[in-house]
Amino acid sequence: MSFTQTLVCQTFHTSPARYATKNPYTVLGVGKNASASDIKKAYYSLAKKYHPDTNKDSKAKDQFSDAQSAYEMLSDPKKKEAWDQFGAAAFDQGPGFDPSGSDASGPFGGTAGGSGFQGFNGGFGADINFEDLFGAFTGGGRRSRGSRQSQFHDEVLVGQNVEVQTNISFMDAAKGTSKDILITPLVQCKACAGKGLKKGQSRSSCQKCGGTGTRVHFVQAGFQMASTCETCAGQGLVIPRGGECNTCNGNGVVRERKTINVDIPGGVEDGMRLRVSGEGNAAPTGTTANHNARSTRGDLYVFIRVSPDTKFGRSGADVLYTASIPLTTAVLGGEVTIPTLNTDVALKVATGTGTGDKVTLGGMGMPKLGGRRTAAGDLRVEYKVTMPKHLTANQRTLLEMLADELGDKTAKRIMNVGSVGVSSTTAQAAKSSPSAPDAHKTEGFLKSAWHRLTHQREDQFTKPSALPSDVEDKGEDEHRKKAAGSG
Repeated sequence: MSFTQTLVCQTFHTSPARYATKNPYTVLGVGKNASASDIKKAYYSLAKKYHPDTNKDSKAKDQFSDAQSAYEMLSDPKKKEAWDQFGAAAFDQGPGFDPSGSDASGPFGGTAGGSGFQGFNGGFGADINFEDLFGAFTGGGRRSRGSRQSQFHDEVLVGQNVEVQTNISFMDAAKGTSKDILITPLVQCKACAGKGLKKGQSRSSCQKCGGTGTRVHFVQAGFQMASTCETCAGQGLVIPRGGECNTCNGNGVVRERKTINVDIPGGVEDGMRLRVSGEGNAAPTGTTANHNARSTRGDLYVFIRVSPDTKFGRSGADVLYTASIPLTTAVLGGEVTIPTLNTDVALKVATGTGTGDKVTLGGMGMPKLGGRRTAAGDLRVEYKVTMPKHLTANQRTLLEMLADELGDKTAKRIMNVGSVGVSSTTAQAAKSSPSAPDAHKTEGFLKSAWHRLTHQREDQFTKPSALPSDVEDKGEDEHRKKAAGSG
């Protein structure tokens, strides 16, 4: 929506210096003999550079207005001729001088002292469609409004993009996969070939706006307000009643269910977006005034959601794994089996490994997107020592003896192994067996303590006692019977 202010002056006067018309050739940076194509190209360049929507400089708005007025002047043959013949005097004489001979309101279509740009689509001179102008700059599929022809003859209508979401597992993200995705995009109507009309029907000029696509409303204080025509939606043409295609209702496109197979490469991360070119919505060609315009479909964007894994974590292309090892393996060292993305590997554990220690296995992580085909991240393994929650008597005894051996004064003692001496039975057995002291005098502390704990030394060196008397009496009776029988 644009506004144009019209100020009515009661006296004739020359324009002040600050309102004097600037040299259009200097503003556009072209020579006096420049062709229409060069003038247009220079204007588009300045319009893109100084447009207030893209340039926030305080002076950009004035430079943009200067470029507009300069192009409006040079694109009109009569005004260009007037400038070439009379210079700025032809445009600074107020309403009493009209070199174009059109009316008494001045060559810009406005009154002296006013804005002077009424012919420019509701407030700006020259037949320029800014939707087409900035649509070409930004690549958007904008259309010309009303009966005006686009300044860019190669007009392209672009359909909207379609966005969907799909979920994959952690291993699918690591190795890559393909997914069948169901979508319902807009496609060209086959019944009307995208024209939105029944056979034999054609569009007619809009009666509400006279085919311009805009309607001008007059408000107080001399303001004019231009708005898009609601009848033709700014197209300037309407479909006769009953002439719309029954299949697409005049839009030229219909919804269609289809399945797209999307290849997801290995190494994708959660939240990434894949673009499938040309699988989005078709442009609604039935609603545009220019049926000769080319159209192209939008794109399909697939958002990837990767489910978390119970074993692995991730940091970029690196895979994270926490390996739990027993206390004894952490103290003594050993070997553990580690799962990877492809197979299990054996990993050596160094003596004295503690919780938080890390080992890196190079090249065993996720594939790196955008890199070499064989490039991959690392597998980073972090150890976690599993501590026993409950101890048996033997386990506690051994740990207390280990604490004594290491000189740990802070460990809690319950079994008090160090204060328990050798039992009297064991001492007598050792005294009765002359070889016992010789056999164990070279034992270490832990081995000797273990033997004392399990009573192995007592069982080994205690000799069997004499046979009981009843066993001896039974043997003598049998011997007598044998002797009597033989006699």
